[in-house]
Amino acid sequence: MSLLQVITKASDDSDHVVSQSEYPIILNTDDIFLNLKPALENLDATSLANPVTGWQLSQSDSQLIDSGKKFYTKLKRKLKDHSNFNKDGFFEILIPFLEKIGHKAGIAVGIDSSDAAYTRVLIEKVGFSMGRDVAGLVMKACISLEIWDLVETLIVNRIVDHSSYSDLVMSLVMKKRSDLLSLTIQYASDFGLSELLSILKYFLCPSKDAYSCMVNVRKEWESQALLAIEMASDKNLSEKKSQIAKDASILLMLAHDGFLTSELCLHYLLASPIVDEAILTSAISKLNGKEMMSLIRYLGKWLRKYEMFPQAGPCPKASSALGLKACDWVPKLEDIVRCLGLVLDENFSSLVLHPGFHEELNSIGGFAASLASEAKLSCTVANVIENLRTQSKGEQI
Repeated sequence: MSLLQVITKASDDSDHVVSQSEYPIILNTDDIFLNLKPALENLDATSLANPVTGWQLSQSDSQLIDSGKKFYTKLKRKLKDHSNFNKDGFFEILIPFLEKIGHKAGIAVGIDSSDAAYTRVLIEKVGFSMGRDVAGLVMKACISLEIWDLVETLIVNRIVDHSSYSDLVMSLVMKKRSDLLSLTIQYASDFGLSELLSILKYFLCPSKDAYSCMVNVRKEWESQALLAIEMASDKNLSEKKSQIAKDASILLMLAHDGFLTSELCLHYLLASPIVDEAILTSAISKLNGKEMMSLIRYLGKWLRKYEMFPQAGPCPKASSALGLKACDWVPKLEDIVRCLGLVLDENFSSLVLHPGFHEELNSIGGFAASLASEAKLSCTVANVIENLRTQSKGEQI
């Protein structure tokens, strides 16, 4: 058993922490440090640590913690009573709790309580002060009651702690919320093996029920692609921005055309900077034959695209300069090659022995060889240019 497998098994076997943290919020250190005093009159200059006295929470922090613990207990009790707990009952306890946090923290909501978006804005403004345990339970309640706009708010504002990712991913998979699962990939800080494997399996071989929410993902990609095309033809844009728009339109065309809706969701995972290669390798090794074939076909599509459009490349400025955020989530050629390498390294024997994979692998091999030739030629041209530059500098000297 490898070290990764040992760690993973220990993680899977361990019980989840269900008790609340004693200090679930970010404490106001300014008030705490001002009251700290040395416990000893004669300090030991050689000691790495000296005892202090006067450590005490500020009154506002204490009140926030107490308020959070009471709310947590109340919400947890109500969640157990599925038959009598509904959306109205949830809002009756959630809104006053958030308002209380905002009042104690001195945060203005800036929107009338009668506004339909009031609860969402409350979470955006003061959600970070709820604490990890409360935020996780609020997320659980929102999913249970299917209040999807609040789930989205919790995800986008990164209020959900990474310790709750497993429950979040599993719940969204179970509820077939493909759009929110894609959103989670974009805003998560990390993924463990179980979450990554669940996401891969879900998008590689989605059920029929999963496609209803995937439509939202396709619409988003279409919207971004059309916006890029529109900007590329906008004569009012500066030459620099116009060129960025043209590059972005090519890139987004590659990412959209010819891909299944479920594969558009996979783009986020392949392009994500938080996916650990070791964990991804382990997740790939646990895919079944059908899922592996779907992954290989998906990667093959990308290789064909990059061979057909060698001018396509990353557009890091498109998001900030033009608002084309989808450009940040288009897998680069190196992302595709890296993932394909992991697939082959982990499953080479089974892929070679299984006739069903031969045609797809042969096709991919042809495209890979073509791309390798182009890369070799590009390197040769680059070397020639560099040599000419060196000679030119030498002549000038």
